[in-house]
Amino acid sequence: MKNTSVIIAVVYHSGYGHTEKLASAVTNGAKKHGAKAVMYSVDGSFNEWEELEKADAIIFGSPTYMGSVSAQFKAFMDASSTNVFYPDFKWKNKVAAGFTVSASQSGDKSETLSQFSIFAAQHAMHWVNLGLPPANNSSKGTNKELNRLGYWLGAAAQANADEGAEVAPPQADLLTASHLGERVAQVTAQLKAGQESMAS
Repeated sequence: MKNTSVIIAVVYHSGYGHTEKLASAVTNGAKKHGAKAVMYSVDGSFNEWEELEKADAIIFGSPTYMGSVSAQFKAFMDASSTNVFYPDFKWKNKVAAGFTVSASQSGDKSETLSQFSIFAAQHAMHWVNLGLPPANNSSKGTNKELNRLGYWLGAAAQANADEGAEVAPPQADLLTASHLGERVAQVTAQLKAGQESMAS
């Protein structure tokens, strides 16, 4: 079910360009499913709250620094308590999802994805998981498979610390991020169609 009326906001912070590259892949994945997807960079301040109110889904993205979202993304989260949460609960029933990247294979990325999901729950949003089985976990597996790092809660990528965004994250991680964007667009379209059907 493709639905061009679905609006998806991809809100992210990128320290060295790797997360921005993932955000672009997520955005393109959502567009594949016919959604209107727009990227919003967070860098310590954010003034596009009204645009996020118009979105049907918000996908959060941040690098994982020291087992957590970046300080810049945390500032966005904290600012939402007065700009979104209180007193109107403006994101209630929107769809949410998340993606992250770190230099290490693990890098405690699950902590960042969990942080996103709790943040979404605090705003009464509907969390969408990655929807892919873990890959690259057998003798026949390779680093070219989607979800090669084996995450469930969202899209996770790895970028070597000594490589810039022109070469990292690898293609498999970008395709995984694209899959997340497409999945969110599909789920959002389904929910929106259901809501419109109930209202008619």
